This record gives sequence, structure tokens and C-alpha cells, in this order.
Amino acid sequence: MTSHDVVDRVRKSLKTPKVGHAGTLDPDATGVLVLGIGRATKLLQFISGADKSYAGEVVFGVETSTLDAAGEVTAEYEMEVAPEEVAAAAVTLTGDIRQVPPMVSAIKIDGKRLYELAREGVEVEREARPVTVHSFSTNPTDDPLVYQIQVSVSSGTYVRTLAADLGTALGGGAHLRALRRLSVGKFEIGEACTIDDLQLLPIDQMLRHLPSIEVDKTVAGQVRNGRSLGPSKGSGHFAIRGPDRRLLAVYEVRDGELKPVRVLAA
Repeated sequence: MTSHDVVDRVRKSLKTPKVGHAGTLDPDATGVLVLGIGRATKLLQFISGADKSYAGEVVFGVETSTLDAAGEVTAEYEMEVAPEEVAAAAVTLTGDIRQVPPMVSAIKIDGKRLYELAREGVEVEREARPVTVHSFSTNPTDDPLVYQIQVSVSSGTYVRTLAADLGTALGGGAHLRALRRLSVGKFEIGEACTIDDLQLLPIDQMLRHLPSIEVDKTVAGQVRNGRSLGPSKGSGHFAIRGPDRRLLAVYEVRDGELKPVRVLAA
């Protein structure tokens, strides 16, 4: 099931066309997919760039065309890996790194998505992109060539590429399987629900990961009209809330001033 399939199911279930998601989850993966319903779709842009965490398994000794278990085997290696070697290799892939997007990603090159080119058997040069791997832990399993991994990464990081790079770092190859997304920003898998048992959260919860600024009744009126809130030394996005804690808008610091990005209140 693709992320689009999930959105389509929810549209039909709730009988509304206004449903979107905050970041694609691979069809073979499970876990957290944050959805926006109705006017909450306007806020998805502020979640899609949030950090994410995943769990999965790395299978050493086998490379695939998609870097995961869904692809065709493209190379096999005789490998022996020890837990301390795997852990040390994971450290080299932690922090601010540069990563080449896989050919099966949704990135567009010359107006065409990479996975569309891959289906046509075309491979193109891809520029390495900066990403951040906040943490990368590895644990052995009963199979000496299969390791459980758990990672916390910046948005835009490809876990399947981390798995493949881990195999390369250990002198062979590897691929990813059983990927599960554990969190998107402050949305964690423990509070997730199934498609058949939807539990909608209030729109105020949508921006729980952003710092909040609570304003009084007078300033709330200015926010509703999209007014600047004056000079600010901060940076990034802020959730602006009224005296009743109701979410009014998202502001950001631009040119030294706190200015509106998205106003929700009528």
C-alpha cells in the first residue's frame, strides 16, 4: 500500500476530498504516516520537514536494485561481520553526512521522478545531498548477517541508503528490510491508529513540535489580519496561539521581524 493509497482510503472513509500526508512512506514500510484532514492540510508543510526515526533490519552480503528487499539481487558477497565492527561502521555514518539519493526515490530530475526512470531501466547521475543522522544504533540477531537498526534522522534521509552504505563500509554490500517508521516530529507510533479505526486529533495538536507564542486578545486580532508582530531575534517557525490557546497562525522570522506564513483564524 502506497501513501497515496492510504490517503485515498481515508478520503472515502471520511467522505472528504481534503486529505493529505506529511511525507511519503515506502509501500513495503509500516509505521507513522501523519495525515491532515480538511483545513489541517494547510499545515502539513510544517510537519514534512520534521526529524523522523525508524527501525529496520540490515541484511549483509546481498545488494539489490532498490536497496531493499523488494528489489532484484544485483550482487552477493562473502561477508563476516562482528557486532563491534558494525557499530563502528554506523558511527562513521552518523552526524552531518552527504547522501546520494537512490534511483527509486521520488526526487525529480528534468521533470521526471527518479523511480519513473528506474522503471524504464535508466540510471542517471545524482548529486549527494546533505542530511543529518542524529543517532544510528545496531544490534545483532540470531542470523550473523542480519542486524537490527534504529536511526533518528533529518527529513530527506534515505534509510535504505544508510543500509547499503553500511554494507559498503564493511567491505561488501547490504540491503534494508522490515522498515518501520517510529516517529515524525512529535508524532510517535504509540499513539498511531489504523486506517479502519481512525482517531482524529484536534488541529491544535498539528504543530506540537513548534515553539508556541501565546498572544492576548488585541494581538490575536492583528494575527487574524496577517500583521507583523514586530522585531524578533529568534529564528524558524512559531505557532501563534490566542488567549484560549487556540491555534491562530504560523509565523516565522524574516528580515528580523516575526511575520505570518499561514493564518488559520477567520
